[in-house]
Amino acid sequence: MTQSAQTLPAGTGRTVEARIAEELAVAEGQVVAAVGLLDGGATVPFVARYRKEATGGLDDAQLRTLEERLRYLRELEERRTAILESIREQGKLDDALETAIRAAETKARLEDIYLPFKPKRRTKAQIAREAGLEPLADGLLTDPSVEPTAAAAAFVDAERGVPDADAALAGARSILVERFGEDADLIGELRERMWSRGRLISRVRPGKEEAGAKYSDYFDVAEQVAELPSHRALAMFRGEKEDVLEVALEPEAGEDGEPESAAYERAIAHRFDIVDRGRPGDTWLRETVRWAWRTRILVHLGIDLRSRLRAVAEDAAVGVFAANLRDLLLAAPAGTRSVLGLDPGLRTGVKVAVVDATGKVVDTDTVYPHAPQRKWDQALERLGELAARHRVELVAIGNGTASRETDRLAADLIARHPELNLTKTLVSEAGASVYSASAFASRELPELDVSLRGAVSIARRLQDPLAELVKIDPKSIGVGQYQHDLSETKLSRSLDAVVEDCVNGVGVEVNTASAPLLARVSGIGSGLAENIVAHRDENGPFRSRKELRNVARLGPKAFEQCAGFLRVRGGEDPLDASSVHPEAYPVVRRIAERTGTDVAGLIGNTAVLRGLRPEDFTDDTFGVPTVTDILRELEKPGRDPRPAFRTARFKEGVEKIGDLEPGMVLEGVVSNVAAFGAFVDIGVHQDGLVHVSAMSEKFVSDPREVVKPGDVVRVRVLDVDIPRKRISLTLRLDDEPGAGRGRGGRDRGGRGGREGRDGRPDGNGNGNGPRERGGRGDRGEKGGAPRQRDRRGGERRGAPAPVNSAMADALRRAGLTGGEGRR
Repeated sequence: MTQSAQTLPAGTGRTVEARIAEELAVAEGQVVAAVGLLDGGATVPFVARYRKEATGGLDDAQLRTLEERLRYLRELEERRTAILESIREQGKLDDALETAIRAAETKARLEDIYLPFKPKRRTKAQIAREAGLEPLADGLLTDPSVEPTAAAAAFVDAERGVPDADAALAGARSILVERFGEDADLIGELRERMWSRGRLISRVRPGKEEAGAKYSDYFDVAEQVAELPSHRALAMFRGEKEDVLEVALEPEAGEDGEPESAAYERAIAHRFDIVDRGRPGDTWLRETVRWAWRTRILVHLGIDLRSRLRAVAEDAAVGVFAANLRDLLLAAPAGTRSVLGLDPGLRTGVKVAVVDATGKVVDTDTVYPHAPQRKWDQALERLGELAARHRVELVAIGNGTASRETDRLAADLIARHPELNLTKTLVSEAGASVYSASAFASRELPELDVSLRGAVSIARRLQDPLAELVKIDPKSIGVGQYQHDLSETKLSRSLDAVVEDCVNGVGVEVNTASAPLLARVSGIGSGLAENIVAHRDENGPFRSRKELRNVARLGPKAFEQCAGFLRVRGGEDPLDASSVHPEAYPVVRRIAERTGTDVAGLIGNTAVLRGLRPEDFTDDTFGVPTVTDILRELEKPGRDPRPAFRTARFKEGVEKIGDLEPGMVLEGVVSNVAAFGAFVDIGVHQDGLVHVSAMSEKFVSDPREVVKPGDVVRVRVLDVDIPRKRISLTLRLDDEPGAGRGRGGRDRGGRGGREGRDGRPDGNGNGNGPRERGGRGDRGEKGGAPRQRDRRGGERRGAPAPVNSAMADALRRAGLTGGEGRR
């Protein structure tokens, strides 16, 4: 953002900052300061972490909201200015109209006001005005006692295109219809009524029943617009796009048997004082109102509200995607341990890569333990040799085709070589092929075949999911919902913000970070990231943060933004390994001097640090918030905010959906969270669904209140539908098997397999796309635990099972996701 703050319309008397402050429930001064910093080139992570005094402690979530609202309101101002100029050029701008335009607080209201003045092709109303019929329209509207046909006779003029009275009345009606349809207050009122009470109707197109069977839940549906879940709205719109469904917005059902449109027609009539008193013109005016509603206003509202509904649904879906991505990026890292990465395959073999504790590739190979070669013993011998030679601690197994077979291979390896103390775990392959074929992978691993790069990525993901996943477009990671139905700009902006916040929240080791990881640090783009790596390669490791100033094109502003988020471990200054910003080093030295120790002796000295009062070390620049952060950081410098690493243990002998039985209690990893529930990998190549109604005894409005991607959970199998590849699970371990056969309302439990890898139903209606374990249904419904009602009529859900954060083995093959699903 580069432009300065703008003022909202004079009619509101509020600035952009004041309006945002009201929405965020914070002081206007906080917003003014934040806007100034953002406009000055500061990033959200920098402002949230190092400018707390200026913003009054606004956190990154508040700042992201502020940033979005600031963008919207500035676009609103630009549009307002353009509209004022357009109407002024037409010579139609008076004081009342200008006041109304300046008072408009939404884009929709602004466009409603502008509609009568918006340049358009010649309409029937314009042609009628040119024929001199506006006085007839005005006369019939203001005096219904006049007989319409008689009044129209005076306006017959064949030379002007009005051959008879009927033509004159038709022209007058066109004028009134346009007038009714362009009344900003009326349209705004009807739009809100339709939004809060109207229905989205979905019906199957004739003859599409069989071809569109995957959309069978929407063949005859009417749902209230305001209460329609985002995933269902997007599913209907997708079905319409694929020419399977007919989707329309309609008014609410009328009362006492009256037509559905009656209330809307009454509102139009009331607005223009049209009342049926039996006068000659009343019937004609009533018919004009009906005509205006059916042919113009309803169509206009339908377009507006479909757009609004899609935007709301997109926002919800983007929110789900962003939240899941955040959880996966911040999943527990295995840390600096050597890893044996296995990229499973059958005919092409299992690709093997060994990376040392720093992530450096030290060995690669391909083994063929599975059909058709079946060289099991040879594979075990080779893997054992590699593990022993490189002192491997962890075995990372990709979750693609042949993953469970390869998991057995790893189990056999561990059994044959107990002296190696190996631990195995499944790791998501989502986006691995995108990385393997990328230009960056070619530069990073030029000596390796594309197929082997995937094994390297799998191994490194176990060590540090954040550092490895930033090399991949977030949309290819596969943790979203209806990705390809979403606005590319909106989705990319949201996901990029998540990645930026996560990377800066964790911090980056400047001497080992890849260029893609460095590029996500505050103040550093791809160009500067490449320069940092080039400088490091040419001059050796950075010994201090100060040396960053020697990097080409890394000026004072970039240094200010990035320095606090970059770590230099083992360097000249111990503070360089912490999140203390260099600008605050004098504060630390002052603390050390006051406590009679040096900086090195102060770091980690809990006894001393906890006895200090932040107020004693503030100055004109650094207040209590910053000093408090400094003391907390000195106590545990460079601490990683991510959870401790642990893996799920899949049940032996349960390797495919046919091995499941209702009542089984299994451990699994949450792979994806959608609006209607959570998908859990239980190790059978097909994720099961825990419907939101089966998550807790208490009402759960958002599944993320209970679980998030990467969590290790214990679940109970409720129902298994092998032909349709659907598994219904519950977190309530005391639920009875078979409960999933109930029908629990619109979102009825877990549909495990009608989606392809981005949430699209595949051609067979079962979501088994290539290398796909069966997607998750966008309806996410049949087969889950039935909803239960409590005494108040609300939903009662079960007690949660224990949930623990784990390695995000869960990036994966989400049928609701986008990109490439699992690969």
